Amino acid sequence: MLIGEGFAGSGAEAAHVNTVLGERDGPVGVAFTTALASPTAGHTAFLVVAQPGLAVQPPTLFVPKATIADGPESSHARLTWGAAQSGVAGGVLDAVHEGVVDAEAVVGLVLVAAVWVDPEARDGDLVRANNRQATLDALRAGVVGFPAVDDVLAVRDRVWNPYDPPRP
Repeated sequence: MLIGEGFAGSGAEAAHVNTVLGERDGPVGVAFTTALASPTAGHTAFLVVAQPGLAVQPPTLFVPKATIADGPESSHARLTWGAAQSGVAGGVLDAVHEGVVDAEAVVGLVLVAAVWVDPEARDGDLVRANNRQATLDALRAGVVGFPAVDDVLAVRDRVWNPYDPPRP
């Protein structure tokens, strides 16, 4: 099981993607099928496609981290199901193309991608590009085991995130 985190961009169009890559017949496969078969209001998981009818490989489950509350015609819904999904698809395919994920191994793998799309986002091109980069970065991090424990411990007194910025 390879766990990764990627963050790309800034402002409302920033992307935050968490990935879990693992065997279809292992715990990641169980999580994948359970999430797909157990939709919840506003957080329905779905298969990522490169084009309609052409799911990416390894099969990738897109799990929205932000509630899609305003219906399928809302800007947030369209950006999540459209630009963000396309970005995740591109990032997964980039990872396979670059060898981050072994193309010969994808038949036995599944990927779960938990994806944040800010409800305030408006620029689909930035949402797509940032999700593509964040997905690729998350997969790279998972493969190499990044970050190292020492790197994380080195910042233990300076913890922050975009919703809780550093204080002077």
